[in-house]
Formats: sequence, C-alpha cells, structure tokens
Amino acid sequence: MAKGAAKQSRKGGKADTPSAEPELLTGSLAPKEATPTLESEIGAEVRRLRKDLDLTVSELGIAAGISAGMLSKIENGSISPSLATLSALAKALNVPIARLFRENGEERDCSFVKAGQGVRIERRGTKAGHLYDLLGHSLGGDVVVEPYLITLKGDAVPYTDFRHAGVEFIYMLSGKVRYRHADRLYLLEPGDALFFDAAARHGPEELIKAPMTYLSVIIYPRRSR
Repeated sequence: MAKGAAKQSRKGGKADTPSAEPELLTGSLAPKEATPTLESEIGAEVRRLRKDLDLTVSELGIAAGISAGMLSKIENGSISPSLATLSALAKALNVPIARLFRENGEERDCSFVKAGQGVRIERRGTKAGHLYDLLGHSLGGDVVVEPYLITLKGDAVPYTDFRHAGVEFIYMLSGKVRYRHADRLYLLEPGDALFFDAAARHGPEELIKAPMTYLSVIIYPRRSR
C-alpha cells in the first residue's frame, strides 16, 4: 500500500511539480515597466498639463465641455477619446492637439551632473562645516528623489535635529561618524549603509574621523496640486 501510494504521489502531477520561479525582469526585484498604450500616453499627458495649470478634473472637464467621469477615464487611459474630445481638451489646456500625442518615452526623467558640478549648499550657523552637493533632481512624477554628496569638514559641528518627510538612505564613503536616528546611534565607516524614516530626528552626533563624506538619498512624495 505504501509503495502504491508513493507511486501515485509521484504520478500525481501538481502536488509534486515544483512551483515555477517568478521571472526576474530587472537586476533588482522591481517589475519591468509595461509598454504604454497610446491611450495611457495621451491620458498621462493630459493629466500632466492639467496639473501644470493647477486645474482640478472638474475644472478642466467644464472648460472642455466633458464630464469629470469621462476625463478621469481619459487620464487613466481606460478609454480611447474621439478626435473632437481631444480637440476640446487641447483648446481648454491652451496647447496644440499634437501636444497630446507625444512619442513614447520622449521626455523620460533624467538628470546628469558632471563631477564637481553639483549645486553646492553650504550650511551656516549650527550646521557650519556641512557641505551639500546636490547630484541630481526629479523632473516629474509622484515621488521626489534628492541625491546629495555630503561632506563634513574638520570644523564641522554635530547636528542631530534634521527632520523631514519621506525616507533617507546614507552610504558612507570616507571618515568615521556616529550617526543618530531617533533614540539609537550607529557607527558609520566606509561601506556602511543606513536607511531610515526621516520624520524622526537624525544627524551626525559624534564626528570621529574627518573629513567625512557620505552619499545621502532623500525620497519623499511630491505634494499634489
């Protein structure tokens, strides 16, 4: 009986078939971006232009002579609007109708900064000696990303009262610092990484080996219009 059951189990199919591994679509676990449809491209452009004008869906709908529900469907790419509707939208947005038919990927978010040419921000007062080089910026989208190269010079003073929206990632490049986040301290040396909720108080509490440099990437939601 046991042998028969074992044979039946091996023949059983689904129970013994190893589950398929999910396909890795990128170098990370981030999903591969689907190819956008013409409807989704038009909808995204209408939404972007509407927000640039600080208009609500209802306000643009009234100006274009269409319902707010239909406009929402257009912006979500769930319907294919007629040429007459697109013409009315373009007129309400004060753009040529061709503007709504942008080629896929024409304006992807990209920021390039040559070495040594980042925007320099030098802190004063209690944050003297803290140098911030902004290495790029988000051009659009729902999330803002601010990458900084931070240098703490020999005359820098500790400061642990930074607080802001979003999350922050720190990667230590040189020097040694004891970094505070909320009620905990972390000794950061080259190669160490720290990722945290930036709403809690944080900052370098003990400057052990100067100069200290680290990459700081701050990510937070863009404020809706």
